[in-house]
Amino acid sequence: MERGDIKQGAALGFLAGYVDTLGFVGLFGLFTAHVTGNFVLIGRALIEPSQSIFIKLLVFPVFILFVALTRLATVHWDRSGGKTLRNSFLFQLAMMAATVICAWQAAPVVEASAPLTLLTGSLCAGAMAIQNAYGKLLLGKTSATTVMTGNVTGLVIELVDSLRGDPEAIGRCKKLTWPVLAFAAGCMSGGVAFVTFGFHGLLLPCVMLVWLAAVAKD
Repeated sequence: MERGDIKQGAALGFLAGYVDTLGFVGLFGLFTAHVTGNFVLIGRALIEPSQSIFIKLLVFPVFILFVALTRLATVHWDRSGGKTLRNSFLFQLAMMAATVICAWQAAPVVEASAPLTLLTGSLCAGAMAIQNAYGKLLLGKTSATTVMTGNVTGLVIELVDSLRGDPEAIGRCKKLTWPVLAFAAGCMSGGVAFVTFGFHGLLLPCVMLVWLAAVAKD
């Protein structure tokens, strides 16, 4: 699997939608992949006070920290001749596994301000910050996998261009369509997974990251 291929983009889109929805349902409305969505929820909390506002504030510095760490790590791996993409998947896997373990320790998660709840949300946001970062740094050929607004906008534009007779627009549509569909499927699956399995549902993203790391080619 080369950097930026369609299967990889679809898998990462599914993973992001899955984790974002499972975290939203299980962690008091927290967005972990689409972290800027928390700005909207914080704005709402200003007029409807909620105990869950602190976890939403906490994830921003955590997100920034792990984007920065991922950047530094990729620079180091590139300079040392390491398998940068594979190592990035493994870095995210480590954070996701830590999220699962912390969530198990926190269960049942009933209080948004409980220390283990805050740690679970922070670890999950850190894992998804890594995906946001390596998506920008390493997967330039792949459409965005964590936020779909730009992909949907681009898809509509390409569809219009294809109807106008642009022969290359169909190929660009394909590139954009799979991550969007996969993200939507991940969102639906994440919600069902939490209702059915609770935070055990986060084991699926761990398995997916093992596979992505195993087949990654730098």
